[in-house]
Formats: sequence, C-alpha cells, structure tokens
Amino acid sequence: MGTGQTVTVFGAYGHTGRFVVAELSKRGFVPVLSGRDAGKLKALARETGLDARPASVDDPAALDAALTGTAAVINCAGPFAATAAPVIEAALRAKIPYLDVAAEIEANLDTFTHFADRARDAQAVIVPAMAFFGGFGDLLATTAMGDWTSADQAHIAYGLSSWHPTAGTRTSGTVSRQRRDGRRIRYTGGRLEYREDAPPALEWTFPAPLGRRAVIGEFTMADVVTLPSHLPIPDVCTYMTVEAARDIATPDTPAPAAVDDHGRSAQTFVVDVVVRSGEAERRAVARGRDIYAVTAPLVVEALDRVLTGRTRTTGVASAGELFDAPDFLHALSPHITLELRPWHRDRTGSPPGGPSGPKAR
Repeated sequence: MGTGQTVTVFGAYGHTGRFVVAELSKRGFVPVLSGRDAGKLKALARETGLDARPASVDDPAALDAALTGTAAVINCAGPFAATAAPVIEAALRAKIPYLDVAAEIEANLDTFTHFADRARDAQAVIVPAMAFFGGFGDLLATTAMGDWTSADQAHIAYGLSSWHPTAGTRTSGTVSRQRRDGRRIRYTGGRLEYREDAPPALEWTFPAPLGRRAVIGEFTMADVVTLPSHLPIPDVCTYMTVEAARDIATPDTPAPAAVDDHGRSAQTFVVDVVVRSGEAERRAVARGRDIYAVTAPLVVEALDRVLTGRTRTTGVASAGELFDAPDFLHALSPHITLELRPWHRDRTGSPPGGPSGPKAR
C-alpha cells in the first residue's frame, strides 16, 4: 500500500486522470494534482481536498515545483507527443520514477529512443504505455510466452463491445495521424512498416461467449512498441472489433458515460493474445470493463511495484520486462479475469488466432 506517499498526477483532471487519482487514494497514496489548466485543477482540488500544483510543459520551473517532495509522477495528459519528454525531464531532475498511460505509438517510440541511455545511466525507472493499450497487452503476451525466450508471432485481438473515446483519445489520435502523414503502421520482420493501403478485414474467434467476430486486422496499437522492446518476436499484430473501430472513426461518437458509482462506462472488453513459435501456440485471455477505468489499477499497481523495488531492471522499460507478468496480472483480479489456455484446433482444423485463424472476409 502507499503508506501516505505523495505522487504527482499530471493531467489529473482528465477522464483517465480522475480514475488514477481515485485509485491512488484507495491504495493509500496521496495524489498531488497537476496539469496545464489551473481552473480545472482548482475545481478538482475543491472536490477532493487534495493539493493542486498547476504546471505547463513549457515551464520547467513549474514542473519541478509540481514534482517537489513527491515519490513519483504519473503522466495522464495527452497528447503525449507534447507532454512525455518535458515531464520525463522533470522526473529525471527530481530523481523520481516516471510512468505514463500513453497509447500513442510515436510518443512511446520517442521515449525509448531519447531516454533509454540517460535513464539507464541514472538508474532511473521510466515506464511508458502503462495502460490498457501497450502495457496490458505486453503483460498478457509475456505471461502467455511462459518459459519461451522467443516467438515467431504475437497476435493481440481487442474485443471491445464499443469504444466511446475521450477528448484526449481523439486529440492524441489526430497528432499520431499527422506525425505519420495519414499512413497506417504495422510491425513485421522486426520493424515498423508504414503503409497507405487499407487494413485487412478479417474475422477472429474470441473465447465464448464473444465467439467469431469481424475485426480490423493490423489495427496497430502501442503493443508494437512495448512487446518488441524486450521480446524477440519479429511479427506483432493487433486486431480490433469492427464495432469499436467504427466508433473511434466516427466524429460524433459520444464520450464515455458513467453508469455506476465508480464512474465506469458500460463498455466491456476481451483481450485475446496468441503467441506462436513454430507449430506451437500459447494463449492468454483477459476480460473486464471500461478500458479507461482499468488503466488506473494497471498504472497504480505498476507504481506500487516500482516504489517497493519489485522490478527487474532500470531505465526505460515496458511492463512485461519490468515486472513479474503473471504475478502482476493476478494482482489485478478485482478488475479483470484472466485465463491461460493451451492452443487447440477448432472443428475446421484452424487455430483460434493468428494469421491462419482470422479469415479474410
């Protein structure tokens, strides 16, 4: 538990930031509210009774003040292309761990590229993408691998019942598209490949009761950064249910609406991960509710493990490399259900996932 340690949350008043603040408080930490909008911070401070320290990413002195005396910083403020580097710099100056919930592929790549050497030399801990997209898939794939030290392919299929995006998700998506000139990305042959063609329309057989569903293949998420950062897997592919992909692409899809006392939406998810080595396959499946809400226990569990020394390395590291992945996922049992399944063929002789599982439509 947090035992009263203070933790700065940058972007505390955002949709995900509020979940993180609540989870920190629940686990015995004392959040310090920070972010660029002083008015929203003041309102949240009145609501929660917590300390508010406004800071802008272009004001290093204000960032330093926001982190003064705290044990770590969690960055929840997108677009992370603009916020990650300045907040990491402030964390390095303060000599405290940095974690973020970035789903932006390019921002996560920048973190690994620009800070790996400095963080390792300083024995600092920097954890990018410690969220539903990026960190969660990495933990599941690492767990599915078991005693394998490498694999040929990893497939992460996202079975979202819907995807009502936050304003931050939309802004981050716009920034990512601009950075890649509107092209899409896939990870194959051990590298990122930029493409201008349409992604494939496929089907994926999720575990019951979801079953066989239409998905967008090569719907590339931050997993293509986190997994290859420590797992020798040359091909990493992510898939998204068509309904969720349609939601995120539609400009007038509303933001998430709370349906319970915890502020969670009704949206549910199944994440189905298949790793393949030769003819052998292993599978990990996780189920839960609200991709934004579940990010809070993910990043706060990571924070607790960093601050209590339950880590495997220093420097810039993804969740699967830094933590005992199976133990981490089991610690999330109040928020997710986890299944580890041996591979089996269905009645048609096809495996449940991977390139020979989903079929072109």
